[in-house]
Amino acid sequence: MADYIIAGGGSAGSALAGRLAEAGAKVLVLESGPRDRHPLIHIPAGFVKLLDSNLLYHYATERQPALNGRAPVMPQGHVLGGGGSVNAAIYIRGQRSDYDGWAQSGAAGWSYRDVLPYFRRAEDNDRLADDYHGNGGPLGVSDLRQITDLTRAFVRAAQEAGIPYTPDFNGARQRGVGFNQTTTRNGRRCSAAVGYLRPAMKTGNLEVRTGCLVTRILFEGDRAVGVEYARGGRLEQVRAAEEVILSAGAVQTPKLLMLSGVGPEAELARHGIAVKHRLEGVGQNLQDHLEFPAVRFCTGQHGYHGEDSFFRAIKNGLQYLLFKSGPVMSNVTEACAFMNVDDMEAEPNIQMHFVPIVFMEGDEQPVKRAGATVNPCVLRPESRGEIRLRSADPAENPVIDPRYLSAPEDMRLSVKALNLARRILSQPAFAPFVEPQEAFPGAGLQDEAALQAYIRARGKTVYHPVGTCRMGTDDRAVVDPDLRVRGLRNLRVVDNSIMPALISGNTNAPAIMIGEKASDIIRGLPPLPPSNA
Repeated sequence: MADYIIAGGGSAGSALAGRLAEAGAKVLVLESGPRDRHPLIHIPAGFVKLLDSNLLYHYATERQPALNGRAPVMPQGHVLGGGGSVNAAIYIRGQRSDYDGWAQSGAAGWSYRDVLPYFRRAEDNDRLADDYHGNGGPLGVSDLRQITDLTRAFVRAAQEAGIPYTPDFNGARQRGVGFNQTTTRNGRRCSAAVGYLRPAMKTGNLEVRTGCLVTRILFEGDRAVGVEYARGGRLEQVRAAEEVILSAGAVQTPKLLMLSGVGPEAELARHGIAVKHRLEGVGQNLQDHLEFPAVRFCTGQHGYHGEDSFFRAIKNGLQYLLFKSGPVMSNVTEACAFMNVDDMEAEPNIQMHFVPIVFMEGDEQPVKRAGATVNPCVLRPESRGEIRLRSADPAENPVIDPRYLSAPEDMRLSVKALNLARRILSQPAFAPFVEPQEAFPGAGLQDEAALQAYIRARGKTVYHPVGTCRMGTDDRAVVDPDLRVRGLRNLRVVDNSIMPALISGNTNAPAIMIGEKASDIIRGLPPLPPSNA
């Protein structure tokens, strides 16, 4: 019997499991995906080849009225390490006001001053060491060793368009354009599975079982005592001496609660599931970032187009193995920009990812040309969706309805962001690299209605679903600020589903912070002293 059972070995679950095991607790991690043994996982550029693999869930969303009735796919990690094993490894924390907003909404102890020490404790930064950054933590964070000229042109062009340069998106000021730091160490990916689980394995306190689909939580009265899971065609049960902790992510965690009889009464009744504990907020408050591309084709062989062709792939692979340099060292998304499209001096409301290829996800006929793509997204969307059960069968994926662009403000900001992205691509810094004519949306699309139609046709997820087991103290909150499921004992949620609101940026670093902070809460330790940065 383990002290703690953690359902899900993603970024938050791995960080939590590592900390608990190193502190002497017996921990069992149950992960539905396989071990992170695929060699491409650990190579910075390797994730591009894994996007269509079985190392991700390829969830189909419900048809989205605001996206012309399309049902875009929402990929999520399905491997030990979760999204942190198969993402672009971008290390972004969000803005101070994100976490202060959490605290103001009822998540006491989760303000920026409270969470910054946990970001620092997790971090082993190869360049930065100050009030905002840590060294010696489990999570390797480093500068890119490979940056293409096309990416450098984007950083210059954004400055020409009025966006200041910033050397650090996670320091005193997020606003600006610059090069991403990544969760890498010595030229290899450092996921939470690598940074936390592998060292903790040496303690003898940690067991990881992969290929285990948790089907329900076991209760005695109002106390969680274990879980049931399916593995190799058999159902097995395991009990926890202390707590059951759900870390399966914003899609699977609410599904598991509902399968266990914890959730909205009408939803459970619809599938014949007996109500163990009514919590109307389970599965609600779903938020995600939606991006859409501005593209220019290149005048020559710029960026990374063609670098994965047979002979170039061999050359690039050898260069990586021998010298830890070249295109394989790139995370492909080498630069970002954060800005406010209503007031360039205000805190950002838009993020732009730059990709030095033509990236038009979902096309039936991929564009096979060199190009430059700027993908803007609204950082803190007002649109809210939900997760529901499709059936009472644990093997069936849930209903995922993000309701993208259902809030008018999200579309207003999206149009302004798209126009700014187009303006950046038209700056002098890009002139030596790209054709003068715009490829997408195209010079003929200028009025607001046409740009809205383009966004509806091209909008796609940025893979950042959060919020479906919201933290707070009101009746719709699912967990309290100590991450305990409200009204039940010995059951917590520790993953991005607890976010009251989506943070301003990529969500992997916050997931690891959540696991770090939860480890102190669960052990009953006083929180780290608040930061005065």
